[in-house]
Amino acid sequence: MTSFKPKFITFDCYGTLIYFEMAPAARGLYADRVRPEAMGRFVRDFSNYRLDEVLHDFKPYKDVVANALIRTCKRNGVEYRDSDAETIYAAIPSWGPHPDVVEPLMRVAKEFPIVGLTNSMIDLIPAGIRSLKAPFHAVITAEETGAYKPHMQGFEYMLDKLGAKAEEVMHVSSSFRYDLMTAADMDFGARVHVDRNHEPLCSGYATHQIKDLGGLPGLLGL
Repeated sequence: MTSFKPKFITFDCYGTLIYFEMAPAARGLYADRVRPEAMGRFVRDFSNYRLDEVLHDFKPYKDVVANALIRTCKRNGVEYRDSDAETIYAAIPSWGPHPDVVEPLMRVAKEFPIVGLTNSMIDLIPAGIRSLKAPFHAVITAEETGAYKPHMQGFEYMLDKLGAKAEEVMHVSSSFRYDLMTAADMDFGARVHVDRNHEPLCSGYATHQIKDLGGLPGLLGL
């Protein structure tokens, strides 16, 4: 249990709270174009190129997906079709929460104001937030901030909007690269890693680690 009592608890949404189905979507879409033994590399490349795309100047997330797919297909010698990005992008609003999320998130939201900071577009995120059932104090998208995580710009925008200092806030994420490294650089008061096995562990960036969101209420003394 942490002795830190945050003014706000902020969350990464896709991946941490909402099951981010980019890899399964790509596996299904490209099953007729990528050999089974090559699919693992294909979806890893797709993930890595999405990260690289958000490190550049802001563009709509549909373009992030499209550019990452084009680059992935080129690297792997796979045919890219214009409909590929639209198919995957259109599926995003249907993705719901991890099974461990809803009940503990609702418990936490009764005691602390919770906030989403998401690499999403304004029109994409409402369905995912509704599926979480908990009352959010605010949900802030990359489209609003003009930058995707891991850029600091989105975190700074969020803190300004909340009227809070970084050291007063607990940030919760399953990603070191998108969230926790930046939160550490900005000296967030607590940084909680939800270990969903998305990335290699990077000690030092998180102040606490939980295996799923069910561990968050206990961490907060609830």
